[in-house]
Amino acid sequence: MNENYRCRIVMSKLPDFEGLAMFGKVAEEGSFAAAATAMGVSVATVSRAVTRLEERLGGRLFNRTSRRLALTDYGRSLAERAAKIYADAEEAEDVARETSSRPRGLVKLAAPLSFGTRWVAPLLPEFFRTYPDISVDLHLTDAHADLIGDGFDAALRIAIMEDSSLVARLIAPVRRFVVASPTYLSRYGRPQHPHDLGAHQCLTYVNRNKRDVWRFTHKNGEECTVTPTGALRGTSVEALLPTVLAGLAITELPEFVATQYFPDKQLEPVLTDWRMPEGGLYFVTPTARARPAKVSALADFFISKLTAAEWSAEKLMGWKPPGHGRK
Repeated sequence: MNENYRCRIVMSKLPDFEGLAMFGKVAEEGSFAAAATAMGVSVATVSRAVTRLEERLGGRLFNRTSRRLALTDYGRSLAERAAKIYADAEEAEDVARETSSRPRGLVKLAAPLSFGTRWVAPLLPEFFRTYPDISVDLHLTDAHADLIGDGFDAALRIAIMEDSSLVARLIAPVRRFVVASPTYLSRYGRPQHPHDLGAHQCLTYVNRNKRDVWRFTHKNGEECTVTPTGALRGTSVEALLPTVLAGLAITELPEFVATQYFPDKQLEPVLTDWRMPEGGLYFVTPTARARPAKVSALADFFISKLTAAEWSAEKLMGWKPPGHGRK
């Protein structure tokens, strides 16, 4: 059998929902003109739909004259069910609109492991108290989450954002620090130039897109690139910190981790006349168009809570990076 013909046969078995709904509205309003006005369509559209339905069903639904419109006995037997189809459709759309505009439902959110543990998870109790109809699937990973391919609604991402099809809203800047413990520095010396790092144990990450490279810019504008080497590479900050805190190595840390170790001098920033590329904390979604209310609520909440950047070295210690304001 021809495939197109088969498709037409299948389609013809579907009820004429539009025709039934429009017929039900005409029967309810008592005229084609009143029904057309109520539905926001033309009288001709309503008339064609009812005529099509009559031809499909094989019976007249209305007796029409120039002055009067009356249901036939056949039409009267169908009118109540048809009017219910229209009412049910209206109710379904109203529920759908309310669901899309009122924050409720499940949000699948990705966030970096260290940042999510330290700064995202502690905020969730307040979020759930504010939005009791929203639930969150929180995926904490330092691997790059594919929002579209893995079906995420949103992500908190710490990065230097490049052009992409994603929609990213900057929440706060995030600097990076090269750090070491006082024990390490007293034992092995403090590097004065990035090139000095070649003589030091430098712990790096295995989840970078390319081999880990540290890029520095001096406050006088000089630039330097270093490929660090060391005894350990890890997938997360947590994997590297014990070795660094034990005084056995140097590493680079994001600001939201490093600054918690500065006040009691468990770690110290080194190469303080140099700065590494500044990234940012972003709320990222696949698209901004027709964003569900549940995602907008989550975005607004995290933006309101994290924009102040409680981890900021400048806020905690009044420390500004070299070449502050330089891009």
